[in-house]
Amino acid sequence: MKHQAVEGFSKLSKEGKIEWVVNEYLNGDEKAIDIFKQYWNDDADLQKLHDEFSENTISNFYMPFGLAPNFLINDELYTIPMAVEESSVVAAASKAAKFWLTRGGFKTTVLSTTKLGHVHFMFEGDFEQLKNAFEKKIKNQLIEDTNDITKNMRSRNGGILNLELIDKTSDLENYYQIKGSFETVDSMGANFINSCLEQFAKTLKNEIELDNNFTQEDKNSLQIVMCILSNYTPDCIVRAEVSCPVEQLADGNVSAEEFVEKFSRAVRIAEIEPYRATTHNKGIMNGIDSVVIATGNDFRAVEACAHTYATKDGSYSSLTHCEVKDGIFRFWIDLPTALGTIGGLTALHPLVKLALAILGKPSAKELMGFVAVAGLAQNFAALSSLVTTGIQKGHMKMHLMNILNQLEATEEEKHYFTTFFKDKTVTHHNVIEEFCRHRGVESVEELKK
Repeated sequence: MKHQAVEGFSKLSKEGKIEWVVNEYLNGDEKAIDIFKQYWNDDADLQKLHDEFSENTISNFYMPFGLAPNFLINDELYTIPMAVEESSVVAAASKAAKFWLTRGGFKTTVLSTTKLGHVHFMFEGDFEQLKNAFEKKIKNQLIEDTNDITKNMRSRNGGILNLELIDKTSDLENYYQIKGSFETVDSMGANFINSCLEQFAKTLKNEIELDNNFTQEDKNSLQIVMCILSNYTPDCIVRAEVSCPVEQLADGNVSAEEFVEKFSRAVRIAEIEPYRATTHNKGIMNGIDSVVIATGNDFRAVEACAHTYATKDGSYSSLTHCEVKDGIFRFWIDLPTALGTIGGLTALHPLVKLALAILGKPSAKELMGFVAVAGLAQNFAALSSLVTTGIQKGHMKMHLMNILNQLEATEEEKHYFTTFFKDKTVTHHNVIEEFCRHRGVESVEELKK
C-alpha cells in the first residue's frame, strides 16, 4: 500500500491524528485506537501537560519507574529512582548498593562544572589583526552586550567564565571559533548558553564592521556559520568511587584475591579493547541513563558526552578504572555530564518532581554525583557477574519472566517455571515447549483459542 503525504497534520486534533495514522498505516485497526487511548491519563489536565512536552502527541509511552535502595553516598543513605525498561538494571544497581553498604559506600567529588559553547565563523582576513581586536575590545564588548541575558545567572553566582578566540584554520580553511566557558549553576543551561552565543555573533559582526583597521574585503568575508552549545563537557566532571581492603571482596564463588585479579583484568581489557569497551560502557550507561531520565534530564546529551570522553586519549576506552595499592582495592569513574535540577521537565513532570524529592531535592552538583554512582554501581555488578557466575544468570531470570508474561501465565505458573528453570538453560523454544506441555496443549496457537 502506497502512503500519501499529509497536509496540516499538526493542526489535527489528537483524535484526528490517531484516526489518520490508523487508517493510513494500521489498516483501520480499531484495536489500535483503543491501545493509543488506553495509555491516556484519566486526569485531563495532567494528560494535556504531557501532550505539550512534545509535538504531534497521540499517546503516552510508559517506562518502568523503579527504585534502587541502600546507596550509601558520602556517608548518607539514599534511594535512587531509575526509569528503565531493560531487564536487571535496577536489580544490579541495588545489588551493588547493598554490597558496598557495609564496605564504606560510594564517595563522590565534583571536579569542575564548566560548560562550553561556540560561535563558529569563517574569516578570510589576517588572524593576528583579528586576535588583536578580540583581545583589546571585542572580548569585553561580548560580555557587556550579554549583561541583560546573564543578569539572573550572575545573581546565582553563574554566568560567563571566559571567552577565547580559537584558530581552526589548520583543520578547515578560514575557520575560527569564539569559545565560551559558562557556569550555569543548577540549570542545564542550554537556552542560556545559546542565547549568549547568538548575541556574541551579533556583537562580533558589529565590532568588525565598525573597526576601521579591517578592510571592506575583510568585513565582507566574515560569515557566522552557527552558534551552539557543546554537549561535550570535559570540564564539567564528577568522580564516583568505592574502595575497601582486598580481603573484604571475597565472593561466594572465588577468593578475594582471585576476584580482584579477574575484576582488574576485565577493566583493563575494556581500557585497551574498543570492542569490549563499547559494551562495557553501554552497561555503565544503563545505570546513568536510568537516573538521567527519571530526573527529567537529557540522556542523549549525557550519552554523547560520555562516549566522546571515552575517546579522549586517542582510542575508545573504558569510562571506569581500578587499582590495587597497599592492599586497598579502588574502583572509580570520572564522568563528564551536564545536568540540571531547575528548568525544563524538572519543573513540569510530576514524576520528575517526585524523583528529585526522593533524592532530597539535590543541586545540579549533587545530581551529577548520583548519576555517576548509578553508572559505577551498574558496572561493578556487571563485571562481578561476568568474572564469576557469568552475565546470563541474572538476565535469564528476567528473560523467562518476559516470555511468561507474553504467554499470560498465571502467578502459580510463574512460580512453577521459575523453579523449573532454576538449573536449566532458558531459551524461548524451551520455555514454549515446557509451557505447552504444562498446559497440556500441542502448540502456542492452541493457547490462544
